Amino acid sequence: MSAARHLLIVYHTQTGHTRRMARAVLRGSRRVVEVETRLKMALRAGLDDLLWADGLLLGTPENFGYMSGALKNFLDRTYYPAQGQISGLPYAVFISAGNDGTGALTSIERIARGYPLKPVADPIIARGELTAEVLQRCEELGEMMASGVAWGIF
Repeated sequence: MSAARHLLIVYHTQTGHTRRMARAVLRGSRRVVEVETRLKMALRAGLDDLLWADGLLLGTPENFGYMSGALKNFLDRTYYPAQGQISGLPYAVFISAGNDGTGALTSIERIARGYPLKPVADPIIARGELTAEVLQRCEELGEMMASGVAWGIF
């Protein structure tokens, strides 16, 4: 492998559940030493982070059946400046939901199509309290994304 590859995890949390999921995703991604992973809170992530990335993971709580305002803010701030520079960037989503999480997922998918980003994994939606099984799935998601980025699978 000649050039370093990069994975960006952008998330927002209210109760701490999405943070726990994001950290599990990070743990999994770090199993792939060929990839550098950057974990950023949504309000601190920006265009430079997005342009740096070869893969993207988005994490959010479900707020009123929608993604968090902070994640929406990240997507709003980077959408127009990123046009033509990240087409086909592979991405996946993890959501901490009090209800079913589908509204948050649908809103992210709609915006992702506009970039356009390429979905490469089924979303993880944790409904209610986090379980060890959900956190394990998050670790697997991080490892899978990092592996795909490392080997140019996506």
